Amino acid sequence: MKAFGFAGYSGSGKTTLIEQLIPRFVGRGLKVSLIKHTHHGFDIDQPGKDSWRHREAGCTEVLLASDGRWALMHELRGEREPTLKEQLALLSPCDLALVEGYKHDGLIPKLEVYRPAVGRPPLHPGQRDIIAVATDVPLDTALPLLNINDPDAIAAFILRHLELT
Repeated sequence: MKAFGFAGYSGSGKTTLIEQLIPRFVGRGLKVSLIKHTHHGFDIDQPGKDSWRHREAGCTEVLLASDGRWALMHELRGEREPTLKEQLALLSPCDLALVEGYKHDGLIPKLEVYRPAVGRPPLHPGQRDIIAVATDVPLDTALPLLNINDPDAIAAFILRHLELT
């Protein structure tokens, strides 16, 4: 499994870009998975449903399954958050694991998604795991600059970098 990350501040367009790239990778016959890291609390369950009630009662893990999908929810209950490496190991075998977030984790190569309108400075100076920048403005950097509005070129860059072409 190859892994590739997308780093950038909230509002920079990471999710939109990834959403455009996934069909391009899948269309090339790749099995693609994704890890999305968030600093915000979240819950994929619905209050009052059986699975929610079981978690609230104290289950550490609840697995929901149907003929269309399954999801495993794991409550940390005071344990530490798993590292990116540990999360990648939890994925089923795939050709390409995309990672949104973990902007300061140096484990995998990353594309910085940068928009000055977000009001934050670029991440890439000082971060060796960022190998290119996708943006819609000129930027003074030695890294490859990719047009954020050209997902075909970005997909091709990633596939070449990971030697998946």
